[in-house]
Amino acid sequence: MADLEENKVSGVFGGVEFENKEVPENAGTIQQAGSNLPTKVGFWSKFKAFWLQEIDWNKEIKVELTPYQQKVEDEINEFLHQEITWEKVHDFLFQEITFGKKNK
Repeated sequence: MADLEENKVSGVFGGVEFENKEVPENAGTIQQAGSNLPTKVGFWSKFKAFWLQEIDWNKEIKVELTPYQQKVEDEINEFLHQEITWEKVHDFLFQEITFGKKNK
């Protein structure tokens, strides 16, 4: 078994010492690929780019509806904003309910 104590260097984690003690300026940084190199954009890169994009909350959003969608939206608004009176509630609760055919 090798004797690890003879190569021990103080102040260095793991006892490793390099002959060239100069550290490059960009050591530990991720370098961007040059513009002349093709890169493949993966799913997660696209996903992160979409979900982490800057959003201008003051920007106006325009929604264009088809005539049918506009008709449905108008009917929903009419239903939601109808005037509700006690008379309408009473008429709904106490309406005549029939099951099957009505005999004369």
